[in-house]
Amino acid sequence: MKQLKSTLALATAAVVLSVTGFAHAGATLDGVKKKGFVQCGVSDGLPGFSVPDKDGKILGIDADMCRAVAAAVFGDATKVKFSQLNAKERFTALQSGEVDVLSRNTTWTSSRDAGMGLLFTGVTYYDGIGFLVNNKLGVKSAKELDGATICIQAGTTTELNVSDYFRANNLKYTPITFDTSDESAKSLESGRCDVLTSDKSQLYAQRSKLASPTDYIVLPETISKEPLGPVVRKGDEDWFNIVRWTLFAMLNAEEAGVTSKNVVAEAKSSKNPDVARLLGADGEYGKDLKLPKDWVVQIVSQVGNYGEVFEKNLGKSTPLAIDRGLNALWNNGGIQYAPPVR
Repeated sequence: MKQLKSTLALATAAVVLSVTGFAHAGATLDGVKKKGFVQCGVSDGLPGFSVPDKDGKILGIDADMCRAVAAAVFGDATKVKFSQLNAKERFTALQSGEVDVLSRNTTWTSSRDAGMGLLFTGVTYYDGIGFLVNNKLGVKSAKELDGATICIQAGTTTELNVSDYFRANNLKYTPITFDTSDESAKSLESGRCDVLTSDKSQLYAQRSKLASPTDYIVLPETISKEPLGPVVRKGDEDWFNIVRWTLFAMLNAEEAGVTSKNVVAEAKSSKNPDVARLLGADGEYGKDLKLPKDWVVQIVSQVGNYGEVFEKNLGKSTPLAIDRGLNALWNNGGIQYAPPVR
């Protein structure tokens, strides 16, 4: 019955889109304001991105993106509720309106952006597919995986990318698919498969959950481009802009040296014109986004700038210990870059 209702909702949405070309602009934003919180779709348990702590609070960079959106809209980062979704059900949940935004380590591709009634708003994490193996396997490169049995999460871009890689390198493999990342990792640990493949960030996260993490290594190859970011439904430019510029605000704040500790003081006294515009001390740039004047101050003071959020959830002080790499700012060796608020 639940599946039937979802199918009917999608069919109705498709009819509306085919007749009008777009949904009513502002409908999502209006709905979010009316109910008083953001409903955010996250993963079903991925350390560093979205995972419940011992008290049930969802932690991770994807969860914090949704908190930042809530801080921008309501001035209160706690006004968010989370729906934990596996890879197969995530897009249906967004398309049907079950969630307002999907912030769930999801790869931006042309088919998803153009063929599913969805829009990616930016990239929170630049990633790529890799391979996790037990040291006992004795391999140091993906080129040595001929004949391997590989665990793959169903409903992801990983399936096609791994197939392409093995075919291009004239290698054979046997895939075993699972609905959740935890099932895949447990199968690697039990010896059911030789290799676990996924985005490298996910491999580091799953390795941290294994009984003996040091027994496993991530092979050096990165075989694809996996830009991960928040997704919204097409047809609501107001909501799209808010989610997009929330990320941009966090990146611009890091670049400007604005942190959760100094943002309030900077908003009051900064002599830097770019910082004054960013923090609402100069101009009415929040108004363009249908947000309060201090929207960026609320984001950074309550959630942090991009660098703070990255380090708290994924950085060297965490069990994942992931380098910034491509996710460093453009002026610090990475490719993270945000348009200016002006």
